[in-house]
Amino acid sequence: MIKGIFPPVTTPFINDEISYTKLVENLEKWNETELAGYVVLGSNGESVYLTREEKIQLIETVRKNTPKSKKLIAGTGLDSIKETISLTNEAADSGADFALILTPSFFKSGMKHDAFLRYFVEIAEKSSIPIIIYNVPKFTGVNIEADTVAKLAEHPNIIGMKNSSENVAHLAEVIHKTPKKFSNIVGTASVLFPGLCVGAKAGILALANCAPNECVKILKLYNDNKITEAAHLQKKLIDLNKAVTAKYGVAGLKAVMDLAGYFGGLPRSPLSGLKDEQIEDLKNILVNADIETTIES
Repeated sequence: MIKGIFPPVTTPFINDEISYTKLVENLEKWNETELAGYVVLGSNGESVYLTREEKIQLIETVRKNTPKSKKLIAGTGLDSIKETISLTNEAADSGADFALILTPSFFKSGMKHDAFLRYFVEIAEKSSIPIIIYNVPKFTGVNIEADTVAKLAEHPNIIGMKNSSENVAHLAEVIHKTPKKFSNIVGTASVLFPGLCVGAKAGILALANCAPNECVKILKLYNDNKITEAAHLQKKLIDLNKAVTAKYGVAGLKAVMDLAGYFGGLPRSPLSGLKDEQIEDLKNILVNADIETTIES
């Protein structure tokens, strides 16, 4: 079972090209925390803007600069089953421990129970590493039902799901209908604490890029039965998480990383960075969340 907190690491760009040097610098800082591992090629890694060659080099770079004790999850899901299998197995050869497979979504009207079963089972049968379902309705426009997940959980090579919906009821239903060994993973920091309360054991959280210690602390407090303290810390992080996800997106996340002492930089074109007043807003939110920053007083 996958446990702990994982950031879906951002991809650092300088002049719209990947800076592997900056990535390694970020990893050196993250490696000093109690993060359980990393997700490469997630939504916040701007995977849709990366070439296949860049994706493989990112996986290799993260694996080379990550202790073996930290697990590496690679986002390899594409609408094409054939391409997903190919990229997944190349990611495995490059050092990935697990593959995070996004629900196919281009032909939305056809993405129902039977289509999801065919898609994930065929990939699982041909993947050399275990796969994790990735459910993120806000990007894909589709939502995988709990009964579908329960059926997929019967396959030995489908070991969990990252649920990036803020619908805790859906998460709870999936947890209820899947076996204990199935890794149910919270996909957004806004519902980390309630997700733990209904049985999740891990989180893949954008916020962990810039506030890894705080995200890890919520999990530790909960596991130590310090429920009041965990809930209090969760509440303090809600505005910050909203800012780096729903409000400002990946540009906001990268801006907060810069403020918190990591390298965020600008997103890749066609996305753009934030305006000065938006960065000022983020500074205030960051300070109010009591996150250690490099902001000059």
